[in-house]
Amino acid sequence: MSTQPVKYDPKNMIFRRLGSSGLRVPVFSFGGWLTVGATVKGDPVKEIMKTAFENGINMFDTAEGYAKGECEVEMGRVIKELGWRRTDLIISTKLFWGPHGSPNDIGLSRKHIIEGAKEALERLQLDYVDIIFAHRPDNTVPMEEVVRAFNYVIEKGWAFYWATSEWSAYEIEEAHHVADKLGLIAPIAEQCQHHMLHRERPEKEYAPLYKKYDLGTTVWSALASGLLTGKYNNGIPPDSRFATNKDFFKDTLDILTKDEGLKKIEKVKQLTEFAEKELGCSVTHLALAWVAKQPGTSTVILGATKPEQVIDNLKALDVIPKLTEEVLEKIEKILDNKPSPVVSVFRQLIMDITCCLPEALGYMGSTCA
Repeated sequence: MSTQPVKYDPKNMIFRRLGSSGLRVPVFSFGGWLTVGATVKGDPVKEIMKTAFENGINMFDTAEGYAKGECEVEMGRVIKELGWRRTDLIISTKLFWGPHGSPNDIGLSRKHIIEGAKEALERLQLDYVDIIFAHRPDNTVPMEEVVRAFNYVIEKGWAFYWATSEWSAYEIEEAHHVADKLGLIAPIAEQCQHHMLHRERPEKEYAPLYKKYDLGTTVWSALASGLLTGKYNNGIPPDSRFATNKDFFKDTLDILTKDEGLKKIEKVKQLTEFAEKELGCSVTHLALAWVAKQPGTSTVILGATKPEQVIDNLKALDVIPKLTEEVLEKIEKILDNKPSPVVSVFRQLIMDITCCLPEALGYMGSTCA
């Protein structure tokens, strides 16, 4: 029996640097949120991950809080059983909600970051992960403690990089400031929700960070939990995610029955027609390609409950080149939700002074509005 590791073939996958790092990640990756270890276990997990790998996806994302650690267990087992070469893989996990429920098993204390990292590696049966994320900010812990702890994890060789997830721009900026001041390692990426119907934070709030720190994003919920697949255009199917996870999606379900939700559904219907007639693809492929096209996006995390979903979602790779400036402008007209540009208070003050100074000095021809 051959002991040679399975050879990785990137197929037609696109690779990008993850933020400011030298790490190259596939534009589409696979994540286990809400599925792996929860609704999908055993051989089906292996088939999904195997299909992803065989179609160019070599990045797998998990978290200690996914299915109370069982997602890490399932993914780790599959990686070991399939005999993949570790250097071909990019594995990321996240710390914040520990699976045990004790007082120090949650948050970003030095104790939990270090102990949580070691336990995550045990569940994954790995010596290290490529990226370890702070799954949420923790305002009960000094930022210096957080940065020092993640720096320690990297220096111990348990992770190559650290990153944030759903942090505010202010918190990310503070982490960089502390790291720079102390000569420590700063976060390289942010894992955020980003899709056609959720744009303010990733496109406006983070805009200065993309330029200042070359921040990269690992996007979750690119399909708005299925809303952008068109499956909810005519109601909520009984086997859909919204129906089978009613408690988790309660707020979304409530919104969908009101004006705000109905307006979103109408936009999805228009996008569905546009995708099919103008681009010859499904609205799912359009939505995934659109997020992948956005500035700052390093990778888009795909979810799946069966292998066929992975294969179908990867058809978005063919749509990305079709998203020209003209096409994107047509999409903007349908969405009608583009965040307004960021104008800093300082910049606005300079503009106001420059504009009004001639008039203040008694000169003619001021251009103040």
